[in-house]
Amino acid sequence: MTLGVPDIEIRLLVQAVFLRYGHDFRDYAQASLKRRRVLQAQQRMGAPSISALQERVLHDPDQFSQLLQYLTVPVSEMFRDPAYFLALRRHVVPVLRTYPSLKIWVAGCSTGEEPYSLAILLHEEGLLERSILYATDINHASLEKARQGIFSLEHMQAFTRNYQRAGGKASFSGYYTASYGGALFEKRLRDSITFADHSLATDAVFSETHLVSCRNVLIYFNRTLQDRALGLFHESLSRRGFLGLGAKETLDFSAYADRFEAVSRPDRIYRRVGNGA
Repeated sequence: MTLGVPDIEIRLLVQAVFLRYGHDFRDYAQASLKRRRVLQAQQRMGAPSISALQERVLHDPDQFSQLLQYLTVPVSEMFRDPAYFLALRRHVVPVLRTYPSLKIWVAGCSTGEEPYSLAILLHEEGLLERSILYATDINHASLEKARQGIFSLEHMQAFTRNYQRAGGKASFSGYYTASYGGALFEKRLRDSITFADHSLATDAVFSETHLVSCRNVLIYFNRTLQDRALGLFHESLSRRGFLGLGAKETLDFSAYADRFEAVSRPDRIYRRVGNGA
């Protein structure tokens, strides 16, 4: 099959990024990279071509940092897809209560909206004090923003609606302090989350976890990388641990379809099956 020039340039760009910086986008869905990310980065960063963008990125780490903002799509919201969090309360929390301590991994955490949402949920269910939350991403700028725990006040109304639909048990405004156009979330929530750099394409598993939540990340991977990520989750999870995916993601037809059972299929919540740790 003959490739067009833009497709060739994209392949060369992601290969260059991997060799220079160790970030592996080679198994991301090519259509997504081309349509939504690389061409947008090229235009907004003022590069006359993708090849010119590659030259900049290879010689200037600051240019790579800018490109990374487009390649990783750091966009999310708190309690996104409220039914997912409501299903966690109903189907997963009762099981989590049976453990003396908990480890939870949010993979692809972006700017932190999901781990903070889970921290609030765990607090309301009386589980936060015995929980360790790991939130990982490959975007250093997103991780730094997440650590700060500050979100724009203009988003709080939408976040509040999501929280209420997700079964929230308190006043959402009680979890943050508003000041100078920003909402700073409580220190106890910030301190409960460990943010770390981790790539689903190249890095190894986390230690034994009871819940892995990786939502709206796999849709950007091709089948090979999807299976690698699912393998990491399966290996990371404790026996009968839980996995949560995004609304448009599924385990069906994956290499790990028979390694999990559906807990709430409409909400994309699964449970690890089989013996062993």
